[in-house]
Amino acid sequence: MLRRLLARAFWACSRWQLATRPAPDRPTVLIGAPHTSNWDFALMLAIAWHLGIDFRWLGKKSLFTGWRGPIMRGLGGIPVDRDDPSRVVGEVVGRIRGGEVFGLVVTPDGTRGANTTWKSGFYRIARETDMPVTLGYVDRTTMTAGLGPTIELTGDVAADMDRIRAFYADKAGFRPGSRTEPRLREETAEVV
Repeated sequence: MLRRLLARAFWACSRWQLATRPAPDRPTVLIGAPHTSNWDFALMLAIAWHLGIDFRWLGKKSLFTGWRGPIMRGLGGIPVDRDDPSRVVGEVVGRIRGGEVFGLVVTPDGTRGANTTWKSGFYRIARETDMPVTLGYVDRTTMTAGLGPTIELTGDVAADMDRIRAFYADKAGFRPGSRTEPRLREETAEVV
């Protein structure tokens, strides 16, 4: 209840506008993109809290050290060891298969502006858990943020990514110059 009130106050006072589809009706892998600034995190929290979405999110493990650890975990954070990202996919899949029910926010473009391709963990998690993917966005050019469509991945990586690319084609992020094109290294492979 408090989170929803905070989100409503944020959207009422912010220059940003919430332009969203309704929350998905079941747990989903929610893409937060383009991820170009730490402000994206605040906007995604405000979206999820406003819509009442129960979610977890992946963040670099250094965010969870010291005094920040309890806060980040309280906000739904799951620490990621960037030295072994494949372990994270297995852990998240294991938690979901073990009966935990939650949406998962992922920023597949990773570190803001430092990558040339998206990381494929979101795709593997969605496929291995039969969760749909919801396309969340931040667009500074229109000063809007929200949720776009929720899609079922088919396993045809190139076709699925074409749909995702089409949605994000006109989304610039908080810092447009740091945007990463939605493309996976694995798109040319048979299976992710």
